[in-house]
Amino acid sequence: MCLVTCESPDQGEKIARGLLEKRLAACVNILPGARSLYWWEGKIDESAECVLVIKTQEANLGALIAEVKRLHSYSVPEVIAFRIEGGNPDYLRWLADETSAQ
Repeated sequence: MCLVTCESPDQGEKIARGLLEKRLAACVNILPGARSLYWWEGKIDESAECVLVIKTQEANLGALIAEVKRLHSYSVPEVIAFRIEGGNPDYLRWLADETSAQ
């Protein structure tokens, strides 16, 4: 599972559709309304952002990062991956089926 922040829901949808079309994600949740505070270029900055929660397989991570970087407007887009340790076996099987080479 990956978290990605972006500047707007529209950009989030563009990234989500790009990942889904390439089968790099089985599902992407677009969560608008995030307020981010962060270090950037030597000072604390603040932005309204959108958070993407991306469900994928570890094998897709390299290609997923490359696609996010290609579609994203930020020079250093956030892509943070977390291992899925468990869950509904039916959902996890669906996730694997939808993100495997077709």
